[in-house]
Amino acid sequence: MANYHLSLQVFSRGKGHSAVEKAAYRAGEKLRSGYNGEVYDFTRKGGVVNTEILLPTYAPVEYADRAILWNAVEQSERNGNAQLAREVEFSLPRELTIGQNIILAREFVQKTFVDKGMCADVCAHDKGDGNPHCHVMLTMRPFNIDGTFAPKSKKEYILDENGERIRLTSGEYKSRKVNVVDWNDLSKADEWRAVWEDFANAALARHGSAERIDHRSYKKQGVDKIPGVHLGPIASQLERMGIRTERGDFNRSAEVTNSKLRQQGARIRKAKNWLYSVPIQDAPTMVEMMSRVAATMNFASNAATIRNLKLSAKVLMFIKRSGADTFEHFVAKVEEMNNQHYETANAIKEKSRRINTLTVHLEQCDIRKQHRAVYQKYTKLDPKKRKAYAEKHAEEIQQYKEAVDYIKGVMNGRAEPPPIKKWKAELATLTAERYALYDEYYRLDDELKSVEALRRGAESIIRDEPQREQRTRARDMALYSKHGGQVLF
Repeated sequence: MANYHLSLQVFSRGKGHSAVEKAAYRAGEKLRSGYNGEVYDFTRKGGVVNTEILLPTYAPVEYADRAILWNAVEQSERNGNAQLAREVEFSLPRELTIGQNIILAREFVQKTFVDKGMCADVCAHDKGDGNPHCHVMLTMRPFNIDGTFAPKSKKEYILDENGERIRLTSGEYKSRKVNVVDWNDLSKADEWRAVWEDFANAALARHGSAERIDHRSYKKQGVDKIPGVHLGPIASQLERMGIRTERGDFNRSAEVTNSKLRQQGARIRKAKNWLYSVPIQDAPTMVEMMSRVAATMNFASNAATIRNLKLSAKVLMFIKRSGADTFEHFVAKVEEMNNQHYETANAIKEKSRRINTLTVHLEQCDIRKQHRAVYQKYTKLDPKKRKAYAEKHAEEIQQYKEAVDYIKGVMNGRAEPPPIKKWKAELATLTAERYALYDEYYRLDDELKSVEALRRGAESIIRDEPQREQRTRARDMALYSKHGGQVLF
């Protein structure tokens, strides 16, 4: 089934990133950085099925070489906190062949980014684990006509009501920084996500697949379900090896919970809609409905007898506890159950989303802790030995760096350790609260069995309505005759 995933991130020197290193890792190549002298060798990396560089107008043709392109980017940035590249990562439809996906990714990147003036380094990955995806690294600066990188922003003077520049006490004129291009605008993320949906769905339709993707969240789509999480390459690899991961467990739990909630909601709606369709004047009494439940019991075997007696007792307890002694009260009780179902389902989804977020936070903290010793040894090694060590431990080093970047993003760059104990405590509390909500779900499910039994009894009575009316008339005539023909009503 096609799934939607598109994420964006920016690589910056202030976070210790190297554009050359990131490009080498995604392409599975060996590249040398002229900025820091490091050699990054990821030629042992598997799953890279296609790499290519797409160039916009005015970009030098030699930038089609990955090493030249990203070294030029590194050299063009002088600041210690400079933004080096933007990455767009997106899942490729599993319904398409790898060749079709490569063409799809190329068309999307060309129209969305390259035609707007960005160089794009496109790397498609597929390890055969059901998680084909594409990494696209994009340049952050536009180009001048002569092929040089243009400034990212320019200074714009602020004018007074007379159109004159405003002089500050320092002697400088009041000004503001204005971006030359709109690539960093917050609205771009949603725009690009929507464009990818359009491209992917058009390709799926073109190749005869009925599957479609939607970039909107389930909440915005009006879909009543808990969203799963993107496994990512690490979790996907472990799951493929038969090793359970927290992300995999969350997706499995979400799938089961969604199925149960969906089924329960449909059953309650079915009962409610049927009850509302029955005219009050034609509705059977609760005594009649309960009698019909008892009358339809199956006593063919001891097991069936026990099951039916338990059901009869459960229905009686339900009527007593809920106060549903009339058909109107019964309808009101089912309406109340419908509201309780939606409140419970929404609460489960809300807590599940936060549980998912905390689970990913803690997972990244564990990855950082797990590979910290390897990374620290790597940084302390003599440069002559570092190359061989980096080749042997490339995956651990990269995972450590990405975990560090993730945690920095969560902490908004604050120089303080992540609140792991607080996250674990919140996770334990939310998990306990979710289990309590599951208990509420099962309580509703138990009541729903009684509702369905009574509804079946009511349906049976209404189907037999002609016979019921005949019996009622016969009873009334007997009473009329017994009392000497006097009118009793």
